[in-house]
Amino acid sequence: MYIDPFGLERWFAEYEHEADIMLAESGIRSLDAGRFDLNPGKLGYVIPTNGDPEFRASVGDRYDRSADEVLFTCGTQEANFLTFLSLLGDESGLCEEGTGSGTHAVVVTPTYQALHAVPDAFGDVTRVELEPPEWELDSEAVADAARDDTAVIVVNNPNNPTGQYHDEAAMRAVYDVAVERDAYLLCDEVYRLLAAEPQPPVASYGAHGISTTSLTKAYGLAGLRFGWVAGPEPVVKRAWRWKDYTTISPSLFGQHIAKQALGGQEDDILSENRALAADHRGRVADWVAEHDLDWLDPVGVNAFVTVPDSFDDAESFCRAVVEEASVVLAPGHLFGFPDRFRIGFGLPTDELEEGLDRVSRVIEASGGASVEGDAATRSGGDD
Repeated sequence: MYIDPFGLERWFAEYEHEADIMLAESGIRSLDAGRFDLNPGKLGYVIPTNGDPEFRASVGDRYDRSADEVLFTCGTQEANFLTFLSLLGDESGLCEEGTGSGTHAVVVTPTYQALHAVPDAFGDVTRVELEPPEWELDSEAVADAARDDTAVIVVNNPNNPTGQYHDEAAMRAVYDVAVERDAYLLCDEVYRLLAAEPQPPVASYGAHGISTTSLTKAYGLAGLRFGWVAGPEPVVKRAWRWKDYTTISPSLFGQHIAKQALGGQEDDILSENRALAADHRGRVADWVAEHDLDWLDPVGVNAFVTVPDSFDDAESFCRAVVEEASVVLAPGHLFGFPDRFRIGFGLPTDELEEGLDRVSRVIEASGGASVEGDAATRSGGDD
């Protein structure tokens, strides 16, 4: 088995730890641990190792699914990894448990590399590209890419890196393709709850829907490494079987704090984070316009922005920014689009403003469009 090097993580490894400002972070700013009770009691495994049954039942209610249809994981990354292991690379698939099988995946791209590199390592992947500038999901293109041996169709919604939030009609049309092919629709929904009006999760669509998520991106709790997969029981049971060979049980601290974050604090956390995301989206929109750049107005805290004309491509631009201004951006070639870069705007406001100002100076020094005014022109947020 061969898996491609994770380009984005290697880029971060090269620059992230030495740079002053991380303007490529894809989640909301981190919450302070002081707002939670940090004592989970004895430091043993979570038993049973798929997660506390009552808590799984509570999470399952969000998807109209039972406790046995939820598996707690170490972040969304493990949730996706275990799901791919459960669905691909085995000719028998899940047939012994009453579901379909296959070794082929259809993946809607651009997206987070793990969502196509992992299934490509286990089976065969066909990509369906979203097209700029609207990045709209085309269910007919997905249907054309699907085959009799397709086990899973993969969509990230809202999309990373573009910020496009595919509407429910498009998602249900893709779900229908999965049903027709006796496959599953796996949706990575880590940014869903940052939307002002979140759509129903894919796992609530029916027997062929699988949702993965975590408390990392929308809740600002990346350090918990706490996520889950919700979907049909045969898939979840097989994922749990694989989990015995990865992290065994979810984090005890993660589960303890997740109960609080999804309990009495959830409304406050999401309200705060949505307000921050909306305010920062307005600030970045002003900045994009000031430099005569282009983007799709995003949902979440990521945007995919065109490269300034004074640079050859995104890699040369992002290297100039980090080397001259100590600010990390994500070059678009890592997502298959060398003429764009990903910017994350979920970090604290003062860091965002300082980062944008530093990038502006690099653009201006290169002969790019000048900024009219200063940071004060961006202080109005969504106005």
